[in-house]
Amino acid sequence: MNAGEIPGDNPTAVENPFRAANVAEVLASRGWKTVDERGTDEARQSWCERAATLLGPQVADREGLTDLLGLIFEYDATRTMSDIESHNVMTRYAARDVIRLLASLVLDGGVCTAERFSEIVTALKTELDVRGRELFHPLRLALAGRSGEGGLDRVILLIDAAWEAGFAVKTVRERMVEFCSVVE
Repeated sequence: MNAGEIPGDNPTAVENPFRAANVAEVLASRGWKTVDERGTDEARQSWCERAATLLGPQVADREGLTDLLGLIFEYDATRTMSDIESHNVMTRYAARDVIRLLASLVLDGGVCTAERFSEIVTALKTELDVRGRELFHPLRLALAGRSGEGGLDRVILLIDAAWEAGFAVKTVRERMVEFCSVVE
């Protein structure tokens, strides 16, 4: 991964205007729900704190925070693949190879933690010998629902943790299966 793509690797400190309460307010205002049988109030509070820490420095305002949180709570592979930019990403060199290997790695592995995500990226780089946007854009498209820059990696790191905390989200594994089912 490039410097600055994983939390803690960014040499330039950016002030974070958001706190857990801001994340919780966005979730409530958008009606993003929890699953009572999974997680605890403490786990959800902890997740909101982590979400504020990871996403807050990536955005300038509440609208930007809401947009990134939406990628966690409103994943729809069919809608993602209906976008022209998504098709452009998928026609790039090695994009389908990235998706095939990514699917295998995600489906064979466990929860997508920072360590697991790093292992996946390392395996993709080693096996496919691709870097930069040829590697990261298809990966981010499949798991976050949008291609783009390193801030989306933080979204990916929050997905399985949100599920474990009891939020109603599709896991990284579920997203990968859904994405593969709609890619032609």
